[in-house]
Amino acid sequence: MTTEIVKLADRRAFLQRSAALGGVGLLGGCATTGQGAGAGGFAAPAPLAPVRARADRIMGITVCLRPFRAAGPRIEAETVGDKLVVHNYGHGGSGWSLSWGSGLNALKIALAGGERDIAVIGCGALGLTAATLAQRAGCRVTIYAKDRLLDARSARATGIWSPDSRIALDSAVPAGFPAQWEDMARRSFRIHQQYLGLADRPVEWIDRYMLADAPSRGRAPQPMDFAHYEARIRDLTPPSEEIAAGRHPFPVAHVRRASLPMFNINAYGRMLTNDFLLNGGRIETVEFHTPADLAALKQKVVINCTGYGARALWKDESIVPVRGQIAWLIPQAEVTYGIYYKGVGTLSRPDGMVVQNSGPDESYGYNDANEAPDRAEAEAAVATIAPLFQPRA
Repeated sequence: MTTEIVKLADRRAFLQRSAALGGVGLLGGCATTGQGAGAGGFAAPAPLAPVRARADRIMGITVCLRPFRAAGPRIEAETVGDKLVVHNYGHGGSGWSLSWGSGLNALKIALAGGERDIAVIGCGALGLTAATLAQRAGCRVTIYAKDRLLDARSARATGIWSPDSRIALDSAVPAGFPAQWEDMARRSFRIHQQYLGLADRPVEWIDRYMLADAPSRGRAPQPMDFAHYEARIRDLTPPSEEIAAGRHPFPVAHVRRASLPMFNINAYGRMLTNDFLLNGGRIETVEFHTPADLAALKQKVVINCTGYGARALWKDESIVPVRGQIAWLIPQAEVTYGIYYKGVGTLSRPDGMVVQNSGPDESYGYNDANEAPDRAEAEAAVATIAPLFQPRA
């Protein structure tokens, strides 16, 4: 049997297992027939297409350094010369998710003195959203940045809704931070939903399957006390649900499904950038080395959205890098879901299939500033999920 026939057989076997979704339905309790809609319910969803999890389909490897601060994001003002600098950085793995709510908090401080000519430093997730919000408030806005979004660290993010991912340490946050976080998360969620249903799908909802060989016993013990606030916003997304054996194609004992927003960062970033420019905004390529460099700007109010770059620019040693690497597989438009298994997660985005090793616990990558891609790590992550899409014995 040739290699091509073996691959075709593997794919057919996964689809045959996945056909259980079409036969018994995955819409909790909606009985269906194999011929479409039954007498008492809707037709079942289409089968899940298998991920082609092979190392030879890796088309790129990217590394992002998440800017973690134990006390949570820095959203506060300081005076530098004749400038009011409003800081908006240090969101850990929650930058895209919290960007709008965080930007609203920063903008409130920036506009308190009546200025309407605003500078924004940084063109990543936080910079673009803060600039957009300032425009919506009637301001004239200029973004100053070393890199445009697609070259910034924000472009290397996973893209899943994760508003409390490495956002802070429970033991280090001020008393009012949980409520502040909830407000940022809810405001961000509402604005993200405004981008649903648009061309190029900048924001969309995706099903993600959490797979396990043994039953879950709750959150595993963690070596660090990262804050978790998901219970405060549980009403924003549907609860995850257990999927019974025979109702999914995966060769594991336990499967849960959750529905979450996902950001197609390539399309989302282009849309934000284009809208900003069409509304009269300007982007200038500038690299700042010290806070004193801000003296050259004509604007009196500056919103600082430099992310991990703030560690060097502001000498902020409270920022700790948390390394995250993505192996990008060739896109598969037919795959419309993600999985999480043995510390490896996937998302199917139009610009590629994300495969990321998140490690055994949340401390994975902590204080690791190495931005060099690791091919062995990428191939190991792909190999971890590959057996899920192979035929059963």
